[in-house]
Amino acid sequence: MAKDIVQGADSQIIGTIEKVSGPLIVATGMGAVQMYDVVRVSEKRLIGEIIELRGDRASIQVYEETAGLGPGEPVYSTGEALSVELAPGLIESIFDGIQRPLEVIYQRAGERISRGVDVPKLDKDKKWEFTPTAKVGASLKGGDILGTVQESPAVLHKIMVPPKTAGVLEWIFSGEATIIEPIARLKTDGGATVELPMMQVWPVRRPRPYGEKIAPTEPMVTGQRVIDTLFPIAKGGVAAVPGPFGSGKTVVQHQLAKWADADIIVYVGCGERGNEMTDVLLEFPELKDPRTGLSLMKRTVLIANTSDMPVAAREASIYTGITIAEYFRDMGYRVAIMADSTSRWAEALREMSGRLEEMPGEEGYPAYLSSRLAEFYERAGLVACLGAPQRQGTISAIGAVSPPGGDTSEPVSQATLRIVKVFWGLSADLAYQRHFPAIDWLASYSLYSDNLSSYFDQHVAPDWSARVGRAMLLLQEESELQEIVRLVGVDALGFKERLLLECTRSIREDYLHQNAFDEVDTYTSLEKQHGMLGVILTWYDKGLAALDADVAFSKVAGMQIVERIGRMKYVAEAQFAQAQAQLLADMEEEYASLTEGGTADGE
Repeated sequence: MAKDIVQGADSQIIGTIEKVSGPLIVATGMGAVQMYDVVRVSEKRLIGEIIELRGDRASIQVYEETAGLGPGEPVYSTGEALSVELAPGLIESIFDGIQRPLEVIYQRAGERISRGVDVPKLDKDKKWEFTPTAKVGASLKGGDILGTVQESPAVLHKIMVPPKTAGVLEWIFSGEATIIEPIARLKTDGGATVELPMMQVWPVRRPRPYGEKIAPTEPMVTGQRVIDTLFPIAKGGVAAVPGPFGSGKTVVQHQLAKWADADIIVYVGCGERGNEMTDVLLEFPELKDPRTGLSLMKRTVLIANTSDMPVAAREASIYTGITIAEYFRDMGYRVAIMADSTSRWAEALREMSGRLEEMPGEEGYPAYLSSRLAEFYERAGLVACLGAPQRQGTISAIGAVSPPGGDTSEPVSQATLRIVKVFWGLSADLAYQRHFPAIDWLASYSLYSDNLSSYFDQHVAPDWSARVGRAMLLLQEESELQEIVRLVGVDALGFKERLLLECTRSIREDYLHQNAFDEVDTYTSLEKQHGMLGVILTWYDKGLAALDADVAFSKVAGMQIVERIGRMKYVAEAQFAQAQAQLLADMEEEYASLTEGGTADGE
């Protein structure tokens, strides 16, 4: 089993500090180390990672505050890459960027993280009830499931044979064991005996292996109407949520974490403000999971790396999060990882690149910014997992981007857009109008729409795609008409164009606007979304027919049914089908009375 790099038990002095520049330390005498090895810096044993080698000189990014360090102090080698521990105990935990449990640190060191603090990443003393599923004498390989542990009421943790390990099962344990005690013994083809504990150790910068990557064909249902209807994301898809300060990026990610069709949530707060992370840490345990009725934390892993923590740890937090997500994906689970925000991660890359005196790219970001972003997002996807029984797992990655001033032409936004397939662009104007989610329906897009349309048409309603396409067309026509209205006023439009504006106003205010804090409106099923949109479009079609029958526009726009359409979203899911049928019947009756009631009088 790999050494526990946090403890640094087998470390030895190999180098000497020559230069200290903020989180960057240059040390000499480092000829025996390799790139991305973890080292311990000075007698304070600060955790660092080698990011550049020149002869026997190594540049080390330190994940803790370096104040007080100076030249001549020792550097200790661990001989290990920066790794995470993967075992029961991950769910419900709150880690920092390098997988140190914050609750344990708080109990030992108080409100501030002490430098060089040594705590186990996972509890090595707690016993878990292990239930074996593999049979003695079976031939096993990497990814095969040995047994299970009920880690939380919502998560059945599957203990797997580590990748690249194979052999015949000689013995398997049943009962309570810690994560470091052997629970199985394999005899390899070479005759060697390998003991397997529940815990695996995996380097964060190396993707975990899988069988094959599969093109996603199913949507990840979020219950957010503007997302599911107009800009859906696939299970195993990647999305970006760029937007200026105050536009609701964090609330969008909270909604997705709570309502998205995923088994496991990994939330990475990367360089965010401390008060925002405090809200997450306080709210997630209080949120009721709609899938289980329990706390949302029962299937969540939180990684908190606030903006006042050492900048280098921001980069590590993203890799830590995606590696934990891959581990649960390998069990066959659907995982959603939220990264808030990748802009802070990019700023950490820029700072470290500057201290390394590398050639800067656009706006000072390193030339490898795009490739680093791609490395993260490409680890998402739908895959055939290794091992037996056969299973598929997914990681859906949703990264928030915080462009300065909301300018999405800046390098991080542009590099992200070249990688992701869904762009939920948040608008400051919509946020100022209190329209949430503030996703701009004219600027956003989803490249999964074409692939997912057949799924929606087959599993929700045959006319789903046609209905959605028509709604988008109406919203685009509204944008063009609004230009005319701003120039010469609404009186310059014909009655049919004015009816279109009434229809799109209803789509915007009654359909796309959604109240995250309303018990009913916070989540809308696909069936209810289809029904709501159908009612609005039916009202519009019947309105066009009424205008052709010389009914006054003012009577169509002032119909009593319009107000009831606006209240549709507050109808509970169980009552919606009946309410929709009643609404359509009453609409038919009111239009019939209008048509019988005389001809148009202009208004």
